[in-house]
Amino acid sequence: MTRQGKKSNLGTEPVEGEAKGHALRQYNDTHGHFSLVRNFHLADLVTIMNGVCGAFSIFSSARYLVTKDPNYLWTALWLPLAGCMFDLFDGKIARWRKASSMLGQELDSLADLISFGVAPGLLAFVIGLRTWLDTVVLTGFICCGLARLARFNATVALIPKDGSGKSSYFEGLPIPSSLFLVCMLSYWQWKGWTIDTEGIPLGQITLLGKTGGDGDMHVVSLIFAAWAAAMVSKTLRVPKP
Repeated sequence: MTRQGKKSNLGTEPVEGEAKGHALRQYNDTHGHFSLVRNFHLADLVTIMNGVCGAFSIFSSARYLVTKDPNYLWTALWLPLAGCMFDLFDGKIARWRKASSMLGQELDSLADLISFGVAPGLLAFVIGLRTWLDTVVLTGFICCGLARLARFNATVALIPKDGSGKSSYFEGLPIPSSLFLVCMLSYWQWKGWTIDTEGIPLGQITLLGKTGGDGDMHVVSLIFAAWAAAMVSKTLRVPKP
């Protein structure tokens, strides 16, 4: 869920062009080593906290792989949910302060990619989707999230909006929807259905070569593949609440 859709009032193309021109002049006319930070709005700082949650989730997953301490894994599972809270608040703060920027819009997409793309993909690997084909699917999942965000940034002006400038629907699943997958992984961890305990639900199949080789894939990887396809779908339209 990107801040363009949540708070930008993109009316006619000339209005949007004027806003972009003002934003570019804002950064071009400001000099100094910390000019970037000085141009941050409060909503931008909240957006960065979304990225912080995603980054800490990634490092917590790595710590679990090194130490096998389940506390690190639970931390990694909860942090994307915290990132979602910041993702929701940044748009509300931007509307409250009536302050937005091109920088904030790009920050929102990049933070979403970390918290709802890379972090969930690594969590799936940590829980047990570790075959070579599993990692191919998870890489595709992350890249589809990246493509979905890029498409949204490029086409948001074409999506119908209400009187407040809010988009009427999402074209394809929004990338924060991956939190449903994180909840699924959390349930598996709670039940002990991980590679380190009882094993991943539904087991794995062999698509290529011999069993136990690079051609093995866990059946539940297909869920991530389907989610990736839904994110980049052009015909799937998800109404906004």
